[in-house]
This record gives sequence, C-alpha cells and structure tokens, in this order.
Amino acid sequence: MELTVYLAGQIHDDWRLEVEKRAKQKELPLSFVGPQTNHERSDNIGEDILGEQPGNYYKDDAASAINNLRTQVLMQKSDIVIALFGENYKQWNTAMDASTAITMNKPVILIRPESLIHPLKELSNKANVTVETIDQALDVIGYIYDW
Repeated sequence: MELTVYLAGQIHDDWRLEVEKRAKQKELPLSFVGPQTNHERSDNIGEDILGEQPGNYYKDDAASAINNLRTQVLMQKSDIVIALFGENYKQWNTAMDASTAITMNKPVILIRPESLIHPLKELSNKANVTVETIDQALDVIGYIYDW
C-alpha cells in the first residue's frame, strides 16, 4: 500500500528532498506532493494565467487563488500531511497548510524544534502527532506498515 504525503512548509531550502531521501532509505512506500517550490512561479502564476494585474495587491490575490486551489486539490488527494516548522524562515504558509489539513480531517504530523514548543502549542495540540525531526516523522509513518 503506497501512501501519498503532502509536505507542507517553507520552500526556501531542500528539506523535502531530505524527507524523500530518508523515506527511500527506510524503504517506505510513499509518494510526495506539496506546494509549488519554485517561488517565482508561485508568485507570478496569477499573471501568467490571467494577465497583468493592476497592482501588487491584485497580483498577489490572483496568485493566491490559484495556489490555494492547487494546495486544496493535492491535499485532498493526500493520505497524510507533514508540516515542517523551522527556525530560519517565517512560517505563515506552514501554519495555514497545517490548519487547512486539520480542517480537512487529514492526519497531520507536525515537525518543530524544541524552541517552537510554546508558539506552536495550539497547533501542535490539534495535530495527530508532533515530533522534532524528519526521521521521527517518517518513523511514525513507518509504524503504519508495522505488522
């Protein structure tokens, strides 16, 4: 049985590649989806499809509508959501994606460092499982396959 995992979180480093690499090492039958990781493509998709907008507000609004549609479709098709919170970047999109997954009743594994226990306490309480590392998140998923 292959599960699809939505990887929610910031798009500024290669943490998703690390998840995929470690899942392969653990021989977990997983496929992965997530947000558009090409930042320029994500920011410009509204104008790429709808044409030039009359200002930055409208440009962002058009891009947001299309990005939110993409997220909704891929998240609905996923079996599990991993939401990674790091310390290096603002995590607004991660919080939004994790909240969306919880609202959709998707199983959520939240990864966050010890330093973010307090600011993420409510979100962590709503997630199914909260861990501190990618390996711990994958071990939780691996337990699904443990007969």
